[in-house]
Amino acid sequence: MTASTTRRSTAAKSRIAAVSAIAVAGALLLTSCGDQTNSGSGTKEKDGAATSAAPLADKLPQSIRDKGVVKVGSDIAYPPVEFKDGSGKVVGIDPDIADALGKQLGVKFEFENGTFDTLITGLRSKRYDMAMSAMTDTKDRQEGVDSETGKKVGEGVDFVDYFTAGVSIYTKKGDDKGIKTWSDLCGKKIVVQRGTVSEDLAKAENNKCVKAKKGKITIEAFDNDQQAQTRLRAGGADAGSSDFPVAAYAVKTSGGGNDFQIVGEQVEAAPYGIAVAKSNTELRDALQAALDAIIKNGEYEKIIAKWGVQAGAVTEAKINGGS
Repeated sequence: MTASTTRRSTAAKSRIAAVSAIAVAGALLLTSCGDQTNSGSGTKEKDGAATSAAPLADKLPQSIRDKGVVKVGSDIAYPPVEFKDGSGKVVGIDPDIADALGKQLGVKFEFENGTFDTLITGLRSKRYDMAMSAMTDTKDRQEGVDSETGKKVGEGVDFVDYFTAGVSIYTKKGDDKGIKTWSDLCGKKIVVQRGTVSEDLAKAENNKCVKAKKGKITIEAFDNDQQAQTRLRAGGADAGSSDFPVAAYAVKTSGGGNDFQIVGEQVEAAPYGIAVAKSNTELRDALQAALDAIIKNGEYEKIIAKWGVQAGAVTEAKINGGS
């Protein structure tokens, strides 16, 4: 993570057709996943050896095997990726995948809530063992470079890539203000979550608008995406932006589907990655092996299908596959 801790790379690139094909309705299946705050199952012998219930337990660092817990830093306010349901349980794509990984590794994955732009700092301070929060794998993050200044700010992190998604713009339903693309935002106001690619894209587009003398973009950033949605819903902005699955979820669920609409096509298709400290290669490799295992045994496919986001599925667990 850089100082801005973006969810995705700031370098614009063409959207991936497969990701853009994710159906809005399909992306929004709101089925309860159970309490994932303490997710994961499988048994572990006292000496930490793998058992048939947790075939990959011996790949974990001994310290984690002894604890039986992996602490996960996550911004738990980003439905449908991770969020709390009506009963307060942590549910979503990420917790479900973590639960499946836990069965392979014989440990529990405990999700701890934090603001998105502090998650990698939490890794550095060893508050978390890993960060899993719709975080985009980028070269800047891998190398510890601030994406806005280009300066080195940390040692960087390693990623285990597990999903692919793009970014979308959404507006109040029936009132798109003529916005179809990012260039249409000149002279308008957009709300975003702080530290995300949406904020980075808005800043980059604003520079273009100012240079072209088309009027600056007013950017209002919030701690989480739901606050940004509230602002737009109340008429305090012209548009909002977030990852496509999240924008689609908001369109489907907010106000019974009457509050928002997605405009234009999604951009910045890139991989989500589980972030691990550079020094923790044993945990990184264990997560990669576990993810490959659930892809092979079909558990991953079931989870992705459950949330209706099959077009963002990966076929293998890559390390540092982002650009």
